[in-house]
Amino acid sequence: QVQLVESGGGLVQAGGSLRLSCAASGRTMGGYVMAWFRQAPGKDRDIVAAISWSGSSTNYANSVKGRFTISRDNAKNTVLLQMNSLKPEDTAVYYCAAGNTYGSSTPSVFRYWGQGTQVTVSS
Repeated sequence: QVQLVESGGGLVQAGGSLRLSCAASGRTMGGYVMAWFRQAPGKDRDIVAAISWSGSSTNYANSVKGRFTISRDNAKNTVLLQMNSLKPEDTAVYYCAAGNTYGSSTPSVFRYWGQGTQVTVSS
């Protein structure tokens, strides 16, 4: 079992930055692909970014490329999502997830989920 807890969400003006953090407990997260998803009201849960077990590979949704950066510190059991140049359309609940398959954007592939943290970007 892996427990995931997100933090760092909040209200920010367009153009601003936020850094989300995901702390893992239970089993070490070193053996898992880690990802961030987001879900806006009335919309599907979509992948934002993912990072491989070692951290050597990352991928991003087209909508956030060049603005968001995912990173991980396996020794600290932490995954970060640095979000810059935020836009109102980035407003959503952001979820941290752990899974075994790198390269998949399907939520059902990810086994463990955090409770989510709200990010609101005002115009």
